[in-house]
Amino acid sequence: MTRVLVVDDEPAIVRALVINLKARSYEVDSAHDGADALRLAAARPPDVVVLDLGLPDMDGVEVIRSLRGWTRVPILVLSARHASDEKVQALDAGADDYVTKPFGMDELLARLRAAVRRAEPSGEDEGDLVVETDGFTVDLAAKKVHRDGKDVRLTPTEWHLLEVLVRNGGRLVAQKQLLREVWGPSYGTETNYLRVYMAQLRRKLEADPAHPKHFITEPGMGYRFER
Repeated sequence: MTRVLVVDDEPAIVRALVINLKARSYEVDSAHDGADALRLAAARPPDVVVLDLGLPDMDGVEVIRSLRGWTRVPILVLSARHASDEKVQALDAGADDYVTKPFGMDELLARLRAAVRRAEPSGEDEGDLVVETDGFTVDLAAKKVHRDGKDVRLTPTEWHLLEVLVRNGGRLVAQKQLLREVWGPSYGTETNYLRVYMAQLRRKLEADPAHPKHFITEPGMGYRFER
């Protein structure tokens, strides 16, 4: 049974989440501040954390950083903060996804399920991973992309960007993370690089580059690969 740790100081939200999660056969623990959340996470390790950023004793970003010091548990941020820089800060700290309040329960539960699925072992060697969409196939082991039965020629930078996104399939990858992983640790603000190379990937792989369905932009935050 999947265990969820809900961290929020609003009793009504905690109550709604606990009721909905238990109705779907999740085990649920809840905490109303950061210290209690970290204690519970250590005592009863969760499979996923739903975390509010506005906690009474510490900022939720501090909780994310503390958790990331010892666990890779998926962290789904649930917050009233709408500013893109605050979202990016949470993602850079190690959050896996971000939902703003007010939120739809169905969307939240769908994102939670997706976070749990991504954290599950695939049962296959990552080096042999082949990802198929309805328009193209990515062979991570062979470092090849096929579209309409033909090889798609990518530059090394295009391939590296594609590889990072595909290995994080369904997960929002922050702009800063992409820049540092593809171009190096000294890069973090050159977002124009991302716009240029994402446009090139879309031209080569999307059926309709102007309306992409696989390489999704989250404005001001980052990019997401969807099958």
